[in-house]
Amino acid sequence: MKPLLFTNKDLQKLITPMIVEQLLAVLVGMADTIMVAAVGESAVASVSLVDNINVLLIGLFMALATGGAVVAGQFLGHGDVKKASSAAQQLVFFMALFSVLIMALVYVGKWFILHIVFGQIEPDVMAYANTYLMIVMASIPFIAIYNAGAAIFRVQGNSAVSMKVSILMNGLNAAGNAILVLGLHSGVEGVAIPTLISRIVAAVMIISLLFSQTLTLHLSRKMKIQFDWGMIRRILRIGIPSGVENSMFQLGKLVLLSLISTFGTVAITANAVSNTVAAFAILPGQAIGMGMVTVVSQCVGADDHEQVRFYTKKLMKYAIGAMAVTNLLVMAAIPLITAAYQLSPETARITRQILIFHSICAIFIWTFSFTLPNALRAANDVTFAMVVSLLSMWFCRIVMGVILGAWIGLGVLGIWIAMILDWCVRSLFFLTRYHSGKWKKKKKLI
Repeated sequence: MKPLLFTNKDLQKLITPMIVEQLLAVLVGMADTIMVAAVGESAVASVSLVDNINVLLIGLFMALATGGAVVAGQFLGHGDVKKASSAAQQLVFFMALFSVLIMALVYVGKWFILHIVFGQIEPDVMAYANTYLMIVMASIPFIAIYNAGAAIFRVQGNSAVSMKVSILMNGLNAAGNAILVLGLHSGVEGVAIPTLISRIVAAVMIISLLFSQTLTLHLSRKMKIQFDWGMIRRILRIGIPSGVENSMFQLGKLVLLSLISTFGTVAITANAVSNTVAAFAILPGQAIGMGMVTVVSQCVGADDHEQVRFYTKKLMKYAIGAMAVTNLLVMAAIPLITAAYQLSPETARITRQILIFHSICAIFIWTFSFTLPNALRAANDVTFAMVVSLLSMWFCRIVMGVILGAWIGLGVLGIWIAMILDWCVRSLFFLTRYHSGKWKKKKKLI
C-alpha cells in the first residue's frame, strides 16, 4: 500500500467538526420545536410538515454539493489543484442558479403543497403551515449556497470552518426564536424569521471566506459568473443520481406524512418529535458519511483502491461505535424528552415506542444502509446506489408503510417499522456491492 493519504489526526480533524456541526443543528432544531410547543401542538405539527419540505430541498442541495465535492476531491487526489478549484467555483454558480429556480417553483406550487401533499390537516394546522412556508422558503437560495461552500471546505479537509459558520447560523436562529417566541409571544413566524436571517448570514459568510487565496480550493477574486458546462456535467454525474435519490427519499416521507395526517394530530406530533430526536441518534453516522466522501474520493483520484478499502473499514468502525453511544443516550433520555415537549400521555406513549424501536435498530443496521453507500458514491458508483435506494424506499417504506400503518392498523408505529425494513434491504445490497469490488471498474470523473 502507498503512503497513507490521511493520518488518524487528519481524520479526527475532518470528522470531529462535522459531528459538532450536525449535533448543533439537531439540538437547535429540538430547541426550536420545544419553543414552538409553547404556541400549541397545532403549531408543532405545522412546522414539522413544512420542515419536511425543507429537509427535501436541503437533501437535494447536499446531494449536488456532494457531486461537487467528489469531483474536486478526485482532482485533489490526482494532484490537479487548478481543476479542483474550478470544480468548486462551478458548484457555487450552479447551486445559486438552481436554488432560485426551486424557490420560485415552491411558491408557484404552494396550494398543491398545502392541500395535496400535506393531505387532510386541521384548519389551524393549515393556517400555521401557510405562514411558516411563505417565510422559510425565501431562505432556499441561501441554504443552498451555504451547503455548496461547506462542501468545498470539507473536501479540502477544513471542516472546522463550516462548523464555525454553522455555530453562528444556529446560534442566531436559536436566539431569534427565544426572543420572538418566548419573549414577544409570536406564533410560527417567530421561528420562521430567525431561520431566514440566520441562513442569509451563513451564506454570505461562507462565500466571503472562500475568497481567501491561501486556501487550497478558493474562489477567484476576479471571478466572473461564467458557466463551464463540461465541469458542471461532471458534478451532475454524481449530483443528479444522489439528488434524485435524496429527493425521492424525502418525497416518499411526504407521501407517508399524508397517510400519518389521517391518523390525527397526536400521530403527527409523535412522528414530528420522534423525527427530531432520531436525527440526533443518527448524526455521527451522517457526519462520518460526509467525511467518507472526502477521504474515498481522494483515494480514487490517486488510483489507490487498497486505501479505499482501508479507510472505508476504518470509518465504518468509527460510525458504528459512535451510533451506539448516541442511540443509548436517546433511550436513556426518553422520559426527559417527552416531558420537555409537553406531550399528552397518548402522544408520549407512541413517541416512546417509536424511539426505543428506532434506536435499537439504528445501532445495528443504519450505518450499512446510509454511511457505507457514500464510499460507493465517492467511487462514482452512484447509479447503483440510486436504484437500490429508490426501489427499497418505494416498495419497503411506502408500500409496507401503507400495509402496516393503515391496513393492519398499527398507525404511525407501522410507518416506522416499514422504515426499518427499508434499512435492512439497503444494507444487504450495499454490503454485497461493496464486497464485490464492482465499484473499482467505474470510470473516474477527471
